[in-house]
Amino acid sequence: MLDLFKKKNINKNDIDIISKTASLLIHAAKIDENYSKKEKNIIEKTVLELGADPKKLPEMIAEAEKNEQNSNQILDFTKEIKNANEEFKKKIIESLWKIIYSDKTSDMYESNLMRRLSGLLYLDNKMVGDIKEKIKNSLEK
Repeated sequence: MLDLFKKKNINKNDIDIISKTASLLIHAAKIDENYSKKEKNIIEKTVLELGADPKKLPEMIAEAEKNEQNSNQILDFTKEIKNANEEFKKKIIESLWKIIYSDKTSDMYESNLMRRLSGLLYLDNKMVGDIKEKIKNSLEK
C-alpha cells in the first residue's frame, strides 16, 4: 500500500507513481482545453507534497505532460494510484477539484472525469462530493 506522506526515502517505484499522478492531474487540467499557469502551479505543489525532488520538478512535469499527451486513456494513470492508501487518494481528489475549480466553474467533461475517477480509484462518491464542496466553498470566501 502506497504511503508516500510518511516515507523518508522515495524509490523509483514511488517516483513512477508520482509521475503517473502528475499526468492524471495534467489530464484534468487540459480536459477543458485551457491548461493555465494556475493549474500548473496546483500540479507542481501537489507533486512536491507527494515527495518529488524539487530540483527535478521541471523535468518531471515535462515528462508527465509528454506522457499525458501520448496516452489515450486515464487507465494508464490510475492503475497504480488505485492501490494507494485513502489519504493519498483524497489528496489527489482534492488537487483535481482545485484544478477543475481554478477557473471557478466545472464543465460537463470535468464532472464526467471526476465520476469516472471515483470508480477507477475505488472511492466513495459521497467522499468525493464532500471534497468538491469543501474546495468550492473555500474558493467562494
